[in-house]
Amino acid sequence: MSDRRVAAIPVADCGEPLVDVRGTLLVDDRRADPAGAFAHLRQGVLDRLLYAQSLLPEGLRLLFIEGYRPPDLQQRYFEEYADELRTANPAWTQDQVHEAASRYVSPPEIAPHSAGAAVDLTLVHANGTELDMGTRVNASPEESDGACYTDATAISTQARTNRTTLAHALSAAGLVNYATEWWHWSHGDRYWALMTKQPAALYGPRGLP
Repeated sequence: MSDRRVAAIPVADCGEPLVDVRGTLLVDDRRADPAGAFAHLRQGVLDRLLYAQSLLPEGLRLLFIEGYRPPDLQQRYFEEYADELRTANPAWTQDQVHEAASRYVSPPEIAPHSAGAAVDLTLVHANGTELDMGTRVNASPEESDGACYTDATAISTQARTNRTTLAHALSAAGLVNYATEWWHWSHGDRYWALMTKQPAALYGPRGLP
């Protein structure tokens, strides 16, 4: 997300509302906040997730973990991770810290979560048991030794199969993956626009109504 080409993408916000996905998708509460912001997405993103779910093999479902993230919370996440990197790498310049932090936490000014365009999710069986995806959701590159990268090779064959199942459904529904986080998918944000060669993003940062 530190790529200057992402920041250079203009935003032509279509004005689509943020909607609550609870009651429509299976929602996990590990990232819940008092206002319930985490459970919101732009309507078009939710529609695509529902289509993706319909493409999954019988007995599997999407487990929604986090969608919309208020800009101030995104700022806090970014600063906390940057501080961790700065402490672990005291010789790094500020630019090096910013670039490394941006691989895992989007800079607040371009964060797809703050546009309601991104979702963190995984797969579960019908009984609610999460499938083996190789790492936990939100595992950092340091914690997982790089296994959080979508195309990481140091994961089991079953985890690779499960990631592929998730990717096929979400890609068919028009979402794109952020390659350092197998669980992070988006539609309509600046990163999506760059990856799909669109002239502008459909969604920009916004607050809850």
